[in-house]
Formats: sequence, C-alpha cells, structure tokens
Amino acid sequence: MRLPQNEVFLAALHKALAPSRMSIVVTPSSWFSRRIPCTSLRYRIVAAFSFNKLVVVGVGLIGGSLALALRERHGGTGTIVGVGRGASSLRTALERRVIDEAVVVDDDAALAGALRGADLVVLAAPVAQTRALLDAIAPHLERSTIVTDAGSTKHDVIAAARAALGARLAQFVPGHPIAGRESSGVEAALADLYVGRKVVLCPLAENPRAVVDRVAAMWEASGASLHEMTAQQHDAVFAAVSHLPHVLSFALVETILRAPDAALKLSFAGGGFRDFTRIAASSPEMWRDICVANRDALLDGIDAYSAVLATVRAAIAAGDGATLEALFARSRSARAQWGRERDGASEFKRC
Repeated sequence: MRLPQNEVFLAALHKALAPSRMSIVVTPSSWFSRRIPCTSLRYRIVAAFSFNKLVVVGVGLIGGSLALALRERHGGTGTIVGVGRGASSLRTALERRVIDEAVVVDDDAALAGALRGADLVVLAAPVAQTRALLDAIAPHLERSTIVTDAGSTKHDVIAAARAALGARLAQFVPGHPIAGRESSGVEAALADLYVGRKVVLCPLAENPRAVVDRVAAMWEASGASLHEMTAQQHDAVFAAVSHLPHVLSFALVETILRAPDAALKLSFAGGGFRDFTRIAASSPEMWRDICVANRDALLDGIDAYSAVLATVRAAIAAGDGATLEALFARSRSARAQWGRERDGASEFKRC
C-alpha cells in the first residue's frame, strides 16, 4: 500500500533536514496494543548514524549482515574491520566486501590497531565467547569507543562485561537483534536481514543515555525497530519464544533418530515435520551456548511445556476429545491472532 501524501511529506522533511545530517525514523504508534492502519504513524527525528571505524567481532550471519546493512542500505563510508578466529572466514568476508580489513583475534598487535580510533565495537560471536573477547579487547579499548553485543542471552553477557571492563562498564550496551536464518556464516549474510525486525537493548544503570542512543541509531540505520527491556525480562521472554522452540525442534529430530526405524520414518516425513524442524538446521555451537547461558529461564520453560504436554498425554490416554479440542482451539486462535499481527507489521513495512 502506498501513501502519496506521507511520501511527499517525508521527502520534503528529508530535504529540509539534509544540511543538518538528520534523518527520520517512522514507527507504528502503540503497535502491540491494537491493530492500526498504516496512516497512523509517528515521526521521530533522530541524528543520522555515521561512523569512522566500526569493528565487528565475529563476521558471521549476524555481524556480517549488520556490516552489509550499514554499507549498502545506509551508504556508510567509514571503515569496517572484521575480527575473527579463523583466517578463512575473514578472507571470505573480505572477498564478499562485507568488511574492509580483517584481523585474527589472537594477533594482539593487530587487534590493538583495529581498535585504535574505533567508534563502535559489535560483539557478534557465540555468547560463550563474550568474556574471552572482552578480555582481549579491554586493554586496547579507548574511552570514546562504545561496545555492544548481539547475544541471545543477557545476564551472562552483562556479568562478563562487569568482570572484563570494570570501571569502564558504562561503555558497554547489551543488545540483541531478533533476526536470523537457518544458515550461518558470512556466506548467509544479508543487507536487509534487519529490515522491519526488532532489536532489544538492555541498558545498564551505568550507561549514559547518549551512549544507548548511539547504539540504537546504529540498529535503526540497519532498518530495525528498537525496544528496551531489563536483562531479566529479556532472558525470560526469549527462553519462552525462541530458546524453547529451538530445543523442541532439535529434540524431535533426535527422537526420530533414536528409533530403530528412523530411516523409514524420515522417508515419509512431510510438511509438518519440515516446518516444525526447520530451526533444527541452526548452528549447534550457538544453541549449545544459549542453552547453557540461559539455563534457569529455559528450564522454567521446559517445565511449563512438560506440564502442558502431560495434560495432552492424559487427555489422549483417556480418550478425552473435548479437552483436546478445547486446547487445540485455544492454541489455534492465539496463533491466528499472532499471525494477523505479524501480517499487519509486514503491511506497515510496505507503506
């Protein structure tokens, strides 16, 4: 759907603000509280995001997509330095023009050079590596450099930052982009991965507001919308809607593999199995780390799911069709409502 009047308004406002290097972020008003038409918009004027040097530690799907977004979508002209464990993946990132320079994390002298004059450092490696990476960059971190992360868990990342950065904790802003694909690695990176997606920031009491806003502006430049939560809220929410579904997907595949007739069952698997297990194609290393890091919230989620599964099992055993139908109907209705809201968000993105 196109809104000519709004387009004219935005074009004129962009033109008026161009000399001051300001940009416009358009977001839906009260999106989750009610369905709204695309005409119900609020315009928030924010400082345009630019950088001289961005350091991405872990140039895979998440870090590589951010680098591509800032370069291709936002016309970023600054230098993007990729830091990683292996020369091979860094070479691929260079060949694909995801990054301008590459540094192996174990090369301390090269790492110091990479961090010299950096505006921002983004940690986009598996969460279990956070402490070691922060320990590596801490001696070379300038006071003006902002550090953020893209990890799927937050309480463990914040603990690592407190231990590694100490009095400089104010420079670290915990973050989590809610985006991904089944494929991993820099080969899977997309410039538009974050368009219309959510990014959650979990600001610390020590963070100056300007530092948080700088990280927010970076993600907004990639096309994402920004949300803030406490670390505790974050880990509980994503244990339920992200971490648990991945565990269940892996577990279902493992259940089939343990059966003596696994090959036969898999040969007849259809769309339901494909859809349910799609996310089991995700990185085992990443999901190992997430499960261990967010174990308390994830265990709560597994227990809650097990309780519902026990109810379903009891109803099946008893031949209690009414209970099964009521539970299935409630779930179907909730899933349909969620789908309509997601479709509405997609329509908003096309406005």
